[in-house]
Amino acid sequence: MDDTYFDLASRLEDAFPEIDSDIVTDLRENSEDYAELQQQISDLQRQYPLIMEAMEGSGEVHLSVKEHDAFVQFLRLRRKLDDMEREQLYFRGHTDAIAYLRKIKAL
Repeated sequence: MDDTYFDLASRLEDAFPEIDSDIVTDLRENSEDYAELQQQISDLQRQYPLIMEAMEGSGEVHLSVKEHDAFVQFLRLRRKLDDMEREQLYFRGHTDAIAYLRKIKAL
């Protein structure tokens, strides 16, 4: 292989956990919307411990109407949080791709 070869796919696969962690840290520190969603999620979990039991426990879980509403709200908030993280990963991928193309002198 020539000197410009750079196995980006393998390097990104190896570095993905760190990249993901960096993105979450950056969102936590720099996005008020992200921090607010995290706070709302934490508040729901604290107010309704059955949320985590339903998510991580085993066996039957019975929810009252109020608990069910809180659980649905929790899932909506988690989806918004996940969407924000995926969006940042998407843009980070573009940034990394441009850097890679410059490195191999394709741009």
